[in-house]
Amino acid sequence: MTRRTRAQGVCVIHPELLEILACPLCKTPLAYNEKANTLKCGQCRRVYPIREEIPVLLVDQATIDES
Repeated sequence: MTRRTRAQGVCVIHPELLEILACPLCKTPLAYNEKANTLKCGQCRRVYPIREEIPVLLVDQATIDES
C-alpha cells in the first residue's frame, strides 16, 4: 500500500490507495503531501498524519490547517 524510498526516507502512498482514501468526517478525497508525509482534506482542511507508513484517519488525531 505504501512504500518507503531508501534514498529519501520518505513514505509514498500508492496511487490506487490514494484514489479510495477519503476524509472520515466529510468524505472528501484526500490529497497526499509528500514533503510533510500527511494526507489533507480540501473541504474541512484536516491534516491526517502517516505514522510508520500507515495513514491515521482518526478525526481526533488530525490537525486543522489554518492556511
